[in-house]
Amino acid sequence: MPDKILLLPDNIANQIAAGEVIQRPASAVKELLENAVDAGATEIKLIINDAGKSLVQVIDNGSGMSETDARMCFERHATSKIQTIEDLFHIRTMGFRGEALASIAAVAQVELKTKKADEETGTYIEVENSLVKTQEPVAVPNGTSIAMKNLFFNVPARRNFLKSNAAEMRHIVDEFTRVAMSFPEILFTLTANNQQLFHLEAGSLKQRIVQLLGSNYNAKLVSVKEETDYMNIYGFVGKPETAKKTRGDQYFFVNNRFIKSPYLNHAVMSAYQQMIPTDSFPMYVLFIDLDPTVVDVNVHPTKQEIKFEDEKIIYAFVQAAVKHSLAQFSVTPTLDFDLDASIQQLPSVQQPFTEKKQEAATSTSIFKGFTQKHQAHFIEKNERSELKHWKDIYEGGQKSEVGSQIPERSETLLTTHHSPLTTDAELTQLLNTYVVATSKNGFLLIHQQAAHERVLYEQLKTASKDKPMATQRSMFPATLELTPADAAVMEEIISDLQYLGYIIEPFGKNTYVIQGTPADVGQGNEKHVIDILLEQYKHFSPEVKFSRREKLIRSLARQQSIKTGTKLTDKEMRHLVNDIFACEQPNVSPDGNPTYLEFKQEQLERMFGK
Repeated sequence: MPDKILLLPDNIANQIAAGEVIQRPASAVKELLENAVDAGATEIKLIINDAGKSLVQVIDNGSGMSETDARMCFERHATSKIQTIEDLFHIRTMGFRGEALASIAAVAQVELKTKKADEETGTYIEVENSLVKTQEPVAVPNGTSIAMKNLFFNVPARRNFLKSNAAEMRHIVDEFTRVAMSFPEILFTLTANNQQLFHLEAGSLKQRIVQLLGSNYNAKLVSVKEETDYMNIYGFVGKPETAKKTRGDQYFFVNNRFIKSPYLNHAVMSAYQQMIPTDSFPMYVLFIDLDPTVVDVNVHPTKQEIKFEDEKIIYAFVQAAVKHSLAQFSVTPTLDFDLDASIQQLPSVQQPFTEKKQEAATSTSIFKGFTQKHQAHFIEKNERSELKHWKDIYEGGQKSEVGSQIPERSETLLTTHHSPLTTDAELTQLLNTYVVATSKNGFLLIHQQAAHERVLYEQLKTASKDKPMATQRSMFPATLELTPADAAVMEEIISDLQYLGYIIEPFGKNTYVIQGTPADVGQGNEKHVIDILLEQYKHFSPEVKFSRREKLIRSLARQQSIKTGTKLTDKEMRHLVNDIFACEQPNVSPDGNPTYLEFKQEQLERMFGK
């Protein structure tokens, strides 16, 4: 029998390796930008066509490469950054494995033009499917231009897995933002389909944050800076009033490399304890510098997950540094730390975080007695709940913008096959949050917001299946000015928004006009609704595979539902109860939490030891 084990051909081996590094156009953007930074560039241009599917090009004015290096850089594990095993533990550069260009060349057509400052001519190389097609001298400026064309042209199955252009563009903007944030001293530009989305002049970190995340942070950043022999930390955190209900503008960098660390995020969150509402998320851009020998960056192909030699020291240091900064700048909603020092000493500016504010911040823990694990009716929450982020986008005591939003109609309770109530059941509102409804053998405790959200969700779901929802034109259309990142999200969801009754039209660079809203939604709050929609959509859990329209329906149901803290009339309560028990699935909200709990007589007696 012939031998079965054979060595893979180089081009196939390269394609397999490329699958770890180049998963989508944004992966190539990250690798190419990092290479440009490592080359010492002071100006880096990123050019994108067709969301990176047809072109990703990075042009830099860095050191350039010699003819030999230009040829060698496409070989697997070819790197200028590691010569001995010890070098692997002293990494200061962004790239180091020597896989990026080899991986890109395995799944795309690549054109490289490069020239060193001390050489008269540069080098042009064309690579396709890991094979060099052309190599010749060329007249080019100092630095390097590398163009990746027709990604996955030779792996059609991989190309089919790419998302829509808008979705892929959003990932590209994310990667661009992370690299540009790390190096504010470098000029970055991003041009997509011949339109410049970003032009980031070299400047300070604060200027770069405002350029990337929006001018609303301009006067709301608190400086963080602490230095020790073991590590340094610097950057900015947002004042408490900038905290959002979704995990938004949060960036950690270790030795200038963007990382994801739930552990360090928890350290920052604990520093904000009692300053922001429960389940809100503060903004931060924090840089940690420490000896590379106590960090392992080589634990993941994208290098976004790293290991620390001593995580507890890092945690304590981050927490202490953020706490110290927040205390030092006396963060209250009215304080601007750029004010004159004498003004900052005024009592009205220096006043602490008051009990009243603390009560408002903690008001989201409602009716704690009904969530104790020793009680028989407790429903254990799933930590990987299908939609945690939707649950808390509006939390704690917020009044409805346009009243209770429940039309006053039927005064009689309708009995359905879902309903355990009788037509003469008594209804009472508790804590402006729950509706207590008597039943034959006990009572029901209905969460008014969760129940109304389920009602609206099923109504929107039904309406969106058949034809676009009715729209009312705005007499005075509202204008939305978005950051480039949010504009990329808007392009992704704009058609689905129209199907749900929102007519939004482009109005120049990163600007949109809201021409119409759903016919049954009150006007005057359009901008706020869209802002929250964008925020939710950007940070929707990647573990949940919902369609765009499904995400938007869930978001709109959450936004338009009556909020906790809203007082209901008897008619409104009866209408809500009728609607919830007319639903196909009345017992859970769209995010999987219960809409009501039923307490039967025997259960109540058991709770009282009877």
